[in-house]
Amino acid sequence: MPHEQLILVTGANGLVGSRLLARLAAEGGHDVLAVGRGMLRDPAPPRVRYVDLDLLRPDSLQALIEREEPAAILHAAAMTDVDACERDPASARLVNELAAAAAAAGARRVSARLVALSTDYVFDGEAGPYGEEGRPNPRGVYAVTKLAGERAVQELLPSASIARVAVIFSGRRGAKKTFASAAADSFAQGKEVKAFHDQIVSPTLADNAAEMVLGILRKGGPGIFHCSGATALSRVDFCLRLARKMGADERLVLPVALAEARLPAPRPLRCALKVDKVKRLLGEGVPLDIGTALDRFLEERKEGGGR
Repeated sequence: MPHEQLILVTGANGLVGSRLLARLAAEGGHDVLAVGRGMLRDPAPPRVRYVDLDLLRPDSLQALIEREEPAAILHAAAMTDVDACERDPASARLVNELAAAAAAAGARRVSARLVALSTDYVFDGEAGPYGEEGRPNPRGVYAVTKLAGERAVQELLPSASIARVAVIFSGRRGAKKTFASAAADSFAQGKEVKAFHDQIVSPTLADNAAEMVLGILRKGGPGIFHCSGATALSRVDFCLRLARKMGADERLVLPVALAEARLPAPRPLRCALKVDKVKRLLGEGVPLDIGTALDRFLEERKEGGGR
């Protein structure tokens, strides 16, 4: 019999997973089992237990779910370093595909609600922005394994929800460094920032992604939901807007082509996501426009010590 107040969150040390924990703790009324790798980076909030679990052994996740019997599972864990995935496809498959399958199998066994996070990279970037009905065509190991994880979840647990996120960033203290935080650090120091002028994305504040994932847990049904920021723009435009917000010299932004970077893993060029479906479900203003997201990002940085 599922523990009606228990929510299990994987990827507890990640950008979105950590915000899921924070939001659940702030709401109260839940017991939360946080699952991550290594030590929990932030002190555990009240009613949160933490388990160090290696998703290179996906069966351990299914065993934990069957033992704890949560009412709901938010599967936010992933191997997100796309270049590392390209170098180590075996680990990428274990974490991105087989751990997602384990979460779904465990959820099915204990009749738990499951929301599994995925990515905009399931698309090839030839025709974005993409709606949920868009045809996936992944390029690279990360994208292939994440799509395989989506399909495993849908096959094993048709009642599950898939929440695709994109270009996550956070200004919170201790958060994983991202393109946005690196750019903000450079602007604060008067340093130049190289940014792709030809990659169109949907940058998403981590806390906003967590807000949408929790909304889908409570209001969404089976199927796919795009849970990204509401604004599609190039990385150059993102940096220009960030520079303006910070009062930095826009000339510090140096446009470059994605192909010039010669990165190990392929990146889709036009991979922005349409968020009309989640707007209808949760409200027009829930997926944040880029201006509001950047304001919140900079406020997070101030709260974190003025980085």
